Amino acid sequence: MMILDETDLDIMRATQAGLPLTPEPYQCVAEQLGLTTEVVMTRMIAMQEQGIIRRIGVIPNHYKLGYHFNGMTVWNIPDDVIDKLGEKVGQLEFVSHCYHRPRHLPEWPYNLFAMVHGKTREDVDQQIQHIARVLGDANLGCDVLYSTKILKKTGFRSRG
Repeated sequence: MMILDETDLDIMRATQAGLPLTPEPYQCVAEQLGLTTEVVMTRMIAMQEQGIIRRIGVIPNHYKLGYHFNGMTVWNIPDDVIDKLGEKVGQLEFVSHCYHRPRHLPEWPYNLFAMVHGKTREDVDQQIQHIARVLGDANLGCDVLYSTKILKKTGFRSRG
């Protein structure tokens, strides 16, 4: 297990609200902290490999991009094929998140979750139909939960 030193904590504090929106975000963080770009990147990769940083990715505001129909599709998929099919669904260009989650029977039979976004309800309906085709006979049932507002998206917050 990696032990975090003050430099790691400084990097986490500098990036916890997101990386700067510049062509070279790691260089910007490095300059802010008086480090080299290589040190920042090496330490962030090490923290990610140790599970301290779960992922580094873009979190878009879909509403500002014109995608006002955001639906979490939920699917009941046989457990013996969920990994294979979940990977296929997760690779679809219109799926932003794809998760395998436990069922909560008898009320909740769904174990595959896939988030889709569209500018119209019809766009989302077409995406759902596409996922259903990918899943084929393994689709034992589905539903869609539409979001009604955007929630504040944040990552790790240090205490210092």
